[in-house]
Amino acid sequence: MSTSIERCIASHPRLVDTVTVVTLFVLFLVGARISLPGATRREDLWPAVLLAVNACAGVLLSRSHPRTAVGVTTLCAMTASALGYLLTVLMLAPAMVAIYWLAVLTDRRTTRSYGIGVIVMLVATATILDPLDHPLVLKTVAPVAYVLVPVATGSTRRMHRAYLDAVHTRAEHAERTREEEARHRVTEERMRIARELHDVVAHHLALANAQATTAAHLARSNPEQTRRMLNDLTGTTSSALRELKATVGLLRHADDVGTPLEPAPGLSRLPELIDTVRSAGLRVTLTTVGRERPLSPGVDLTAYRIVQEALTNITKHAVGATACVRLAYSADRLAITVTNNAAATVPAGPPDPVVPVPTRGFGLIGMRERAHSVGGDLEAGHRPEGGFEVSTALPLYPQPSEEEERTP
Repeated sequence: MSTSIERCIASHPRLVDTVTVVTLFVLFLVGARISLPGATRREDLWPAVLLAVNACAGVLLSRSHPRTAVGVTTLCAMTASALGYLLTVLMLAPAMVAIYWLAVLTDRRTTRSYGIGVIVMLVATATILDPLDHPLVLKTVAPVAYVLVPVATGSTRRMHRAYLDAVHTRAEHAERTREEEARHRVTEERMRIARELHDVVAHHLALANAQATTAAHLARSNPEQTRRMLNDLTGTTSSALRELKATVGLLRHADDVGTPLEPAPGLSRLPELIDTVRSAGLRVTLTTVGRERPLSPGVDLTAYRIVQEALTNITKHAVGATACVRLAYSADRLAITVTNNAAATVPAGPPDPVVPVPTRGFGLIGMRERAHSVGGDLEAGHRPEGGFEVSTALPLYPQPSEEEERTP
């Protein structure tokens, strides 16, 4: 109910001001008639009429110029007090309305200063210039109470409006934050899917291209090996289609029909990956240092994809090289190093530390993003003794044992 009334008042401010001014004018005249019992003739009420007109005109300025409105209405009340009128609540109604709007539209300091000033001037005028010697309590205590009421009411409304504005601002900020977070999550998901697609397509297409090129080269000189290469090519393309289907399945909902249930690849499939790369003509050696420890799914997938991308780059850019994959397990880290000994990549000049190279494609960028996404880091560059090296260190995040899982 109160909300609908406030909306109606806010939507018709001129009508509300007009009704308020007419009401205050009538109240002022009634208060003048009551507070000056001896004024029975019409001529005795003309000063009250003029003061009422001026006070109501000042009230019309309350919304746009609240300080001016308080000054005009206070001056009219002081004049009425000097003429012998007792400052009742009816005659102080215009000043009370102006003070109320001052408290609503200005700050606390301004309200307090004007309120004290109005009280001092009204009490001083009623005490010093009162020609009819009204009771002292009515000339002092009553004006103070009449001024404090609109000050308190207006201040309360101002604080309530400030609270509502703060709540509205917080709600808008929370809504913007939710939208930004949603856009950020969508972007991260798109980047993750793009990395998966790049790793799958680039790796298998590079292997398929290497196998097809080798088969075409050996077609006449070694038909038997050519048949084996073509069989490996069939397996490579089938594996590419399976992984591509699994990756595209990330875009579906979990309850969609046909959603792949195959787990994401990890280091357990590293021997299969190395055999596939070897079928393309690349010599690969695998070395494991330390005791193998369980990996979280994200770290396991990241490690596999980094090795896959590194071997794919060697297959494409270092034909005839020998690749070495080294896995080193420590207490809390897994260090992965993939190197090749291609002499063509040796930089001229004296031996230097591993020199990082600018990334021309998305392979190194994707590997670095994968490593950072699980809290690791990655370095890639030319080796002083020749070839290229990709090294990364990933956190292990060990999983609890079965006995620990059973223990509450």
